[in-house]
Amino acid sequence: MIRRFSVNDPQTWDATLLRLPSPHILQTWRWGTFKAGYGWRPFRWIWEDERGRVRAAAQALYRRDRFGLLGILYLPRGPLLDPTDVEAAEIVLRDLEETAHRLRAVFVRIDPEIVEAQGPTAEGPRDPVEVPLKTALQRRGWRSSAESVQFPASLWLDLTVDEEELLRAMHPKTRYNIRLAERKGVTVRPVGPEAFDPLYDLYAETARRDRFVIRPRAYYRQAWTIFYEAGYAYPLLAEVEGEPVAMVVIYRFGPTAWYFYGASRDRHREKMPNHRLQWEAIRWARAVGCRRYDFWGAPATPTESDPMWGVYRFKRGFGGRYVRFIGTWDYAPWPALYRLYTGLIPRYLAWLRRRHWRRVGVEPG
Repeated sequence: MIRRFSVNDPQTWDATLLRLPSPHILQTWRWGTFKAGYGWRPFRWIWEDERGRVRAAAQALYRRDRFGLLGILYLPRGPLLDPTDVEAAEIVLRDLEETAHRLRAVFVRIDPEIVEAQGPTAEGPRDPVEVPLKTALQRRGWRSSAESVQFPASLWLDLTVDEEELLRAMHPKTRYNIRLAERKGVTVRPVGPEAFDPLYDLYAETARRDRFVIRPRAYYRQAWTIFYEAGYAYPLLAEVEGEPVAMVVIYRFGPTAWYFYGASRDRHREKMPNHRLQWEAIRWARAVGCRRYDFWGAPATPTESDPMWGVYRFKRGFGGRYVRFIGTWDYAPWPALYRLYTGLIPRYLAWLRRRHWRRVGVEPG
């Protein structure tokens, strides 16, 4: 028999995650604490069998709407469990469904980092992987969500080999650019909280250039600080003659390091600072004992028409393995309310915004 228990101790929680396959940074106690500062209430559960063996764990983030009437429940990169453990999967899903009813949640959303296809980066996913959890989701009436919070795929680099083998597995141009950056005087150094404002400035400059939305400065300062102080975040700054030109913030937990944040300015791009920066991040992750470097984000179907193609092409040059996950899944206790919440209301709000812009004589950009 498998039973669910709540966990209220940070050390116990993180230690439990490390006993499960592929523990994820977004399921750690610190991530839940960080998100609690932005309106989310974390729940942390483990599932044990009669022998005391942990079969699954899940950190669920819950928040109500602005009127306090309805809520949503989200498990970032959860639940954590052996993807072949059908018994545990059925019980975890059942308990999440019951919790959604009890909390009056419009839906509960999961996006576990469970691989359904993989293959060499140059070819994309070619080898399907059997996923009993996905079969259980379909059987229990969960639906594949059209909206994803996390990326649908990624590139994983095996760090259990030595540096020479890592270099040999790279695309020749990537290897050349790493050495070019060294010859051109690009230096890379670790930084701490004293540099978080310049790091954010680089990130904001990149967002303006590449036209993606970012959060306010305080959000990233807190996100970086809480993990930096715990030894789980490693910011790196690339410079040319003392001028900051690029940055990354790498997170780590258990056997994995994640390339979460990266930015660069146009100046000195011909010196390839991003290649040197990424290589130093990989070397650091390997040195601290990580077995996998996760490049954090790739298209579901890698094609040149995809907006992420340029970033994907840069990442795949480092020789990682392409993996595609089972995606985002929702359970809706009340299907009609779910359709209203996820479909009609967003379209109505978009219509109101368009009408406002037309009224004031400005076209939305």
